Amino acid sequence: MFKVLRDWVQRYFSDEEAVVLAVLLVLAFTAVLTLGGMLAPVLAGMVLAYLMQGLVVALERMHVPGAAAVGLVFALFMGLLLVFIVVVVPLLWHQLITLFNELPGMLAKWQSLLLLLPERYPHLVSDEQVLQAIEVARGEIGKFGQLALTFSLSSLPLLVNMMIYLVLVPILVFFFLKDRDMIGRWVRGYLPRERALITRVAHDMNRQIANYIRGKVIEIFICGGVTYIAFVVMDLNYAALLALLVGVSVVVPYVGAVVVTVPVCLIALFQWGWSDQFIYLMAVYGIIQTLDGNVLVPLLFSEAVSLHPVAIICAVLLFGGLWGFWGVFFAIPLATLFKAVLDAWPRKQQVVAPLL
Repeated sequence: MFKVLRDWVQRYFSDEEAVVLAVLLVLAFTAVLTLGGMLAPVLAGMVLAYLMQGLVVALERMHVPGAAAVGLVFALFMGLLLVFIVVVVPLLWHQLITLFNELPGMLAKWQSLLLLLPERYPHLVSDEQVLQAIEVARGEIGKFGQLALTFSLSSLPLLVNMMIYLVLVPILVFFFLKDRDMIGRWVRGYLPRERALITRVAHDMNRQIANYIRGKVIEIFICGGVTYIAFVVMDLNYAALLALLVGVSVVVPYVGAVVVTVPVCLIALFQWGWSDQFIYLMAVYGIIQTLDGNVLVPLLFSEAVSLHPVAIICAVLLFGGLWGFWGVFFAIPLATLFKAVLDAWPRKQQVVAPLL
């Protein structure tokens, strides 16, 4: 047993760079797991600066001075943040409050529709099954109401945290963009001099993760914006709220599109019933999802690494359980990181003795 373990260690950890890379990865994940809550504004600032770094580099390639490029990108970021706070947040909040007020009426209408199922399909659905489903729905809505009440009672600390984020994150983004070269030199100063493996993995991951995250952000805005326009044109209630859900749903592959279809279908069913307008809306929504999966995703992620669907689902479950929404958002980049490390990991070739 010890011989097998020793041979395995000699095969995969005989290279000093591999040992250093393994230690750095363990330290990084340990730091995020233990200090992620306290350093959340710093991590958020790093992610946002990382997303905008490509635009700064592009401006610099167009012979725009570094300070001016950083200033332009930061001004664009602050303008978008201001628009989101002044325009989008009040609209979403108003529609959310309206949805809470209309939930009892929605439940009553859905209950009346469910009670018609045993009459139309007596061989498939019974009265007991419908009543049981209604009781379960009432229980879940009651839990949701309790959660909303608890959230409203504890909203003061949340508002304080949001104010802290609104102040600290823009400041951190600015300094991460302005001093990115200095910070990079400072980090490299603590790394070993012989770091060919670390450099190769870092360059590969910088290209792949940057393409993925920027592409995913663009996909969120495009899907959410197109869905909002379509829902407004078709006069669907809570268009902004549902469009936000559709945009965020693209973060979770395979599952997000299926889950977000349920509230879209229920809201449309409550508003129009089984009418032609409901069918038209679901057809338009299906077209948007089809174009997203078959046109937009291949166009934005043409350079993305190929991961098996099982690996993607496992990564979403694992990192989502560890870090919540951000774990889900970065599940594929983190899985890509592990794949790149495993592919580049040095291995000592074993000498196999001939049989004869």
